[in-house]
Amino acid sequence: MKNIQEISIALEDLEWPFDYIDHDREIVRAIVFDDYGYYYFVRAIRDDDFGKAELIETSGGGVEKGEDLLAAIKRELKEELGAEVEIICKIGVVSDYYNLIHRHNINNYYLCKIKSFGDKHMTQDEIECFHLSTLKMNYEDAVREYKRCSETRIGRLIANRELPILNRAKEILDTAV
Repeated sequence: MKNIQEISIALEDLEWPFDYIDHDREIVRAIVFDDYGYYYFVRAIRDDDFGKAELIETSGGGVEKGEDLLAAIKRELKEELGAEVEIICKIGVVSDYYNLIHRHNINNYYLCKIKSFGDKHMTQDEIECFHLSTLKMNYEDAVREYKRCSETRIGRLIANRELPILNRAKEILDTAV
């Protein structure tokens, strides 16, 4: 993996009132790209405690007990995108909160290059509750989509977390060329 200066971002949830936090969740997420300048995200359509929303989000999810971060990111990208990837580098960590569900998220972000696509292996929740699908778009369209999805409270939380990471990933890729 390439050595780069990792970023660290700490965010608060300004969308829902703070009551208490009763658990931490270790999460892996990735900015996934291909040789043609496209980035891959997931589209989630949700109607839950956070409200009704259509969102763009990086692919990723919770780290399983006993699993290291690199194994977790490869597993998550295979499940959600059907992608085999090369992990280029760790971009950094974003600490954020979901006050509504009393959770502190520790999001470990990686920059990953697509090697190949195969079958997805999503969970029932990802299929039935979040209706996950793959989005393939260029950088400018992705930024526009994050801003469009920021019209909802959960969309703002996600965009605040992910836009700085997407911007950093683009800087890394632009300097590598």
